[in-house]
Amino acid sequence: MSRQPGQTLTDRTLVISGASRGIGLAIALGAARRGANVVLLAKTAEPHPKLPGTVHTAVAEIEAAGGKGVAVVGDVRNEEDVARTVDNAVAHFGGVDICVNNASAIATDPTEKLAAKKFDLMMDINVRGTFLLTKACLPHLRKSSSAHVLTLAPPMNMSPHWLGAHPSYTLSKYGMTLLSLGWAAEYADAGIGFACLWPETYVATSAVANSPNFESMLARSRDPQIMGDAAAEIFSRPAAEVNGKCYIDSQVLVESGVTDLSGYGGGDDPILDIFVDKS
Repeated sequence: MSRQPGQTLTDRTLVISGASRGIGLAIALGAARRGANVVLLAKTAEPHPKLPGTVHTAVAEIEAAGGKGVAVVGDVRNEEDVARTVDNAVAHFGGVDICVNNASAIATDPTEKLAAKKFDLMMDINVRGTFLLTKACLPHLRKSSSAHVLTLAPPMNMSPHWLGAHPSYTLSKYGMTLLSLGWAAEYADAGIGFACLWPETYVATSAVANSPNFESMLARSRDPQIMGDAAAEIFSRPAAEVNGKCYIDSQVLVESGVTDLSGYGGGDDPILDIFVDKS
């Protein structure tokens, strides 16, 4: 399953959006176990009746895992909250080395039934939030000797199946991917590695746990730690090597020498995630 390799992120500072739970928390923990400082921006200050964890419990887990954490309660859509998050990273740890655009909203209703409010929410969190957090981190990333921006977005799959399945959600996620690819070109000489990461299969998050038929879905979903381990592997690579790439979690780990993914769960036939075609 996962390894705790010789990768070290000691004294490197990671800023991440929406990491109170799930994949975001797994990425934060994966970095913390390798010695990173983590600054979390999330809205969840108080426990949610259906969703475990808050930004404060996330920091407690990060510190228990060996890292240092700072919680910032705020909204990635709000420019002032984002600026406050980056200011906290600089004040506590002296800069920013890694920016992770994790916060995301999903609504897959058919177009004629999709509320404009849901459309706006996806564009504001997924696209605007990614833009705001990256923009705020960039002046500090430029000063880092090992700078990375990781965006949780899929490879550009232009199959009519995925384009037609949920066009508005697809637009918002591909918007995140295009920003990452665009920044990779815009800042090609800045020594920053802009990359995307996407799960091959369903991941056992609260979204899956709160879905209909959740028991069978959870049994065929992998543990979020697979994304945390894959992200840490990307952070350990030279920026120039990952710049402009879109990665699938399992592929990153296999490339790094992990030969058995069964420890992450999901059974013999895990459910392929959105935007991932059968190989």
